[in-house]
Amino acid sequence: MSDPSAHAGQQVFHEHRRLLFSVAYRLLGSAADAEDAVQDAWIKWSAADRSQVADPKAYLTRIVSNLALERLRSARHKRETYVGPWLPEPILTGGDASEAVVDAESVSMAMLVVLETLSPLERAVFVLKEVFGFGHAEIAEAVDRSEAAVRQAAHRAREHVRARRPRFAADRSRQREVTERFFAAATGGDVNALMELLSPDVTLWTDGGGKVRQALRPVVGAATVAAWFAAIGTVAYQGVEPADMKAELVELNGGPGVVFSGPGRVIATLTFDFDAEGRITALHNVANPDKLRSVAEGTAHDVGTR
Repeated sequence: MSDPSAHAGQQVFHEHRRLLFSVAYRLLGSAADAEDAVQDAWIKWSAADRSQVADPKAYLTRIVSNLALERLRSARHKRETYVGPWLPEPILTGGDASEAVVDAESVSMAMLVVLETLSPLERAVFVLKEVFGFGHAEIAEAVDRSEAAVRQAAHRAREHVRARRPRFAADRSRQREVTERFFAAATGGDVNALMELLSPDVTLWTDGGGKVRQALRPVVGAATVAAWFAAIGTVAYQGVEPADMKAELVELNGGPGVVFSGPGRVIATLTFDFDAEGRITALHNVANPDKLRSVAEGTAHDVGTR
C-alpha cells in the first residue's frame, strides 16, 4: 500500500519545486548546484515530520536557502582560484521571467556577477528580501541569525548592489532590437555597425575556466570589442570552422542572448548589459564547457519569484 502522507508530501514539494530552484540559482549562480540543492532539500523534506510544518513554502525555502548557503561557503575557495573571470552558469529562461522585469533583472548575468561580490550571508539576505519579498524575521529564521544581524546584512547588501548596479536599463523591446542588430553585425563582420551599438567603455568578460582559450582579462573599449566580434565569422573558434558554426538568438537569464554551437555541441553563450540609451555596456561570454550543460540540455527554466 502506498503511504498517503508520503504522496501528499511529494505533491507539496512538486508544487514549490520551481520556486526552490529560483531561490537556489540566484544564491549560487550555477544551475547544476541549484539542482543539487533542490534534490538535497527533497531528501530533507521526505525525512521531516511534516505534521509539524505549518507553512510548507516557508519551511522548504528555509531548507533550500541553508543548503545553498553551505554550498556557497564551500565554493568560495574554488572561485577564488579560478582561471580568468568567473561568470555564472547561463540558463535558458522562458515563462514569466521576461514579463516581470524584477524577476528578469534579478537573474541577469550582470546582477549575478554583482551578487558574487557579496558575502554568502549578505547574498542570501538580499535575494530573500529584495527578490522574493520575505520579511526580516522570516529570513532570520531561514539563515539562523538574529533579526538585527539580518537587518544589518540587508542594508549592507542593498547599498553594495545599488552602487554597482544602476537601475535604469533600457526597456526590453529596445534591448531585443539592439541584440538583433548586434547579432546581424557580428555575423556579417561589420565593425562599424558594431561600434555604433557599443558604449565607448564597453567591457567584454570571457569565461573559459582554463578549459578553452579565452581572454583571461576583461577586453575594454568599443574598438577592441567590435574587432573581437567582427572576427567571429572569419576564424575557427575552439576547433570549429566558421562554416560549421551556428549562432541563434535565444532568451538567456531573462534577457536576449546568443548561443553559439558547432556540430553536436554548444560552444559558448553571450549575454548583454545595456545603459539607459540602449547601448551595450557589458558582454558576458561563457565558454567553459562545464557551464554550458544546462543550455545544451535545452531546458528553459521559469525563474519567476511567485
